[in-house]
Order: sequence, then structure tokens, then C-alpha cells
Amino acid sequence: MSDFRDWEQERNVEALVYPENFGPRMSIDDVAMHDGEAYTAITNKDAKGKKGCLAAMIKGTKNEVVSRALNPVPFEIKMGVTEITADLANNMDWICRTNFICATVVADRFHVQALVHEAVQELRILERRKAIDEDNQLEKAAREQRRHYDPFRYENGDTKKQLLARSRYLLFKPQEKWTESQSERGEILFREFPKLKLAFDLSMDFRGIYENKRLSKWEITELIKAWALNVKASKLPTLVSASQTIMNNLGKIVNYFEHRSTNAGAESFNAKLKGFRALLRGVRDPAFFLYRVEKLFA
Repeated sequence: MSDFRDWEQERNVEALVYPENFGPRMSIDDVAMHDGEAYTAITNKDAKGKKGCLAAMIKGTKNEVVSRALNPVPFEIKMGVTEITADLANNMDWICRTNFICATVVADRFHVQALVHEAVQELRILERRKAIDEDNQLEKAAREQRRHYDPFRYENGDTKKQLLARSRYLLFKPQEKWTESQSERGEILFREFPKLKLAFDLSMDFRGIYENKRLSKWEITELIKAWALNVKASKLPTLVSASQTIMNNLGKIVNYFEHRSTNAGAESFNAKLKGFRALLRGVRDPAFFLYRVEKLFA
């Protein structure tokens, strides 16, 4: 009923490129298509996730593979791309610099903030593992003495390991957005684990930099550098590692503050593909799936 058979013969399903869909503002991201196969998707922000948003869908994420697939795109079209947003992956950075030499590469805000939040969560998980080990040792000792083991509970009813497990979501939010129960749990958490309090404060300081809309990118640069020095002084290993990654990508990160562009369009397109894939109960024929993706988005 469709022209799929002719399409399959004419097109290279491992390198679908649509030069007419390129524009000045683009996004790039990797998507998992089927059986864990990674594709590089390049989308046009101005199409807002609708028909015409997909500019390229290329199997693989290596710079040389993607660049070879983008060779048919006219040079003047590539030169017309003035801004492209991406995550912090080195391969995405090289793809952007190799093919879109006039474009400003912008590090996605949410990937950068996730680095810091994940560092805080790693500290929480580390403390929780210690609490679990401690609880296991006390329970074992009680069993050897043939007595009932009743773990210590804080004033809100949580044991130590429950306190650390249930504090996951409150560490992502500013304190003014906590619920009443989260405020009670957070107060206990920070009293018992001062390092988590310090890590949380540093993560909120970094979040505050992004929410400041009055400062120039140069002033933002100085704020991030000062924040990195505070992190270094804290000697919290997971946050120090995150701050080093941020400083290594500082140029791309501060580019965000010119137009405040994010990679939300690419993430939205990725989510639509996942939803489409789930609706179809998976991908049995990758070529036919890509054919339908082209009809919907290219």
C-alpha cells in the first residue's frame, strides 16, 4: 500500500540525511533505535518536533561515520548553521566542530546540572551503603546473642538506611520547594550527615548560577570559576570530579547564556521515538521503522 519497497531500494537506511531540513538552530543527540543500536539524530529546533524537524538519522556515533554521511549536505547549508546544542560527549563535540564550523556549540543546561546532582546522589548512595553494612553487622551480632534486633529510628520514624533512601528526591529540589515531610526528613539528614548538607548547598549554588538572568556570560564565567574553587575546598570527591568536567567544558557551558538554548528539542524527539517504538511493541524491521519515522518527522 505504500512506496516502502521502492524507498528501501533507493535510500541508505544507515544514513538518512535531509538537507532541506537544516536551519540556523540545530540540536544533536544519540538515540537508541533497536537492539541497543545507537543512532545520531540531528534535528531542527525551529520545526518544534513536528514534520520537517528531522535533518539526519545516522547509524553510529563516531565522528568519521557521521561526517561521511553528512558529505552530501551542501557546504553553504552547513555554513548556515549558527548554533547547535549537544550534551557533553566528546564525540558530539567533534561532530559539531567538523561539520558546522560556523556554529556556536552550546552545552545543554540539563546535562550539565545533572552532573552536579548525580555527584550529590553518589555521596548519598555511599552513605547508604555504609548504613546497610552497619545495620547488617548489628543484626548479625543480635542474632548471635539470641536477642531481637530493633534498629534505631529517628524522630520521623525512619531508620538510618531508610532516611538515606527516602532523601533521594528532596536533594534535587531547593529547600523552599520541599513538602512538610521532606523538610522534616531533610533537617534530620543534614544534622546526621554534614557532608551531604555541604554537597547539597554547592549543588544549589550551581543551580542558582543558571537561574540568574541578569548577568553577562563573562560574569557567569567568573561565578562558575568561583564555584569550582569552593568545590575544590570542600574535598568532596564526587563533586570535585564533576567540577573538573565542567571546567573542561566551560566554553560550551557559558555559550548557553547568550540565547539560553537547550537540547530539549532533541530530547523531545528522542522521547517521541521511544513512544512510537513502544506503541509498535518494538522494532522488528528497522528499515520499515525508519521509513515511518521519515514520513512523520522528515
